[in-house]
Amino acid sequence: MVLRVDHVCKEYRGGVRANDDISIRVNAGQVYGLLGHNGAGKTTLVNQVAGLIRPTSGTIRIGDGDPVADPGFAHRVCSVQPQAQVPLMGVTPRQAITLVARIRGAGRAEAAAATQRLLEALDITEWADTPAERLSGGVRRLAAYCLAAVRPGQVIVLDEPSNDVDPVRRRLLWQQVRSLADDGAAVLLVTHNLTEVERILDRLSVLAHGRVVAEGTVADLRAGAGPALRLDVGLSAGSDEPAPPPFAG
Repeated sequence: MVLRVDHVCKEYRGGVRANDDISIRVNAGQVYGLLGHNGAGKTTLVNQVAGLIRPTSGTIRIGDGDPVADPGFAHRVCSVQPQAQVPLMGVTPRQAITLVARIRGAGRAEAAAATQRLLEALDITEWADTPAERLSGGVRRLAAYCLAAVRPGQVIVLDEPSNDVDPVRRRLLWQQVRSLADDGAAVLLVTHNLTEVERILDRLSVLAHGRVVAEGTVADLRAGAGPALRLDVGLSAGSDEPAPPPFAG
């Protein structure tokens, strides 16, 4: 077991509970997902795991360490891709990724090689040496993933990593996330993408209003949903996904 979250609550002023008695377990070699509506408490939870927010009550353990009592420990053993775009102003993706690898202990040659591998794996070498101010949102998002993955810790927190990423590179990203777990990391991933859920998650928790309302494998939750099937089809403005075919009358 790598990550243990036990009965964690986070309460803000006014009695609002962003997290309400949440318990999860994430093993080494596992991609564990957090799903839920906007405001369900997903980002609040992962920020506590990463030592960025203190819980009101409950405990969090990474191995034998306590990221609540020792945020510095959390920063050493966790790698984090936040929900918001990482500010990369004034640097190129290659410079930023290599610098993070060096800060996290990689030698010069190792950092350069690891950076190049990620750039190639995600098919963004074309923009590797482009100033960040001129990058698209999707490339910036992939570069932010590389910052978390170039020298990963025991626990890797990815908060909606595929946002703004085009369909082709999204699949490349999923392969890289899966490989992090296959290499022994515990990956905690926040997502709204159901294809992402099907492709890479080993287990997941569904959150609603700060509480876990369902937990298990994708197959477990699908089996527990009963025989009803609901299909929602729609495209947002400017979507690059192909339009669905019309239904026969």
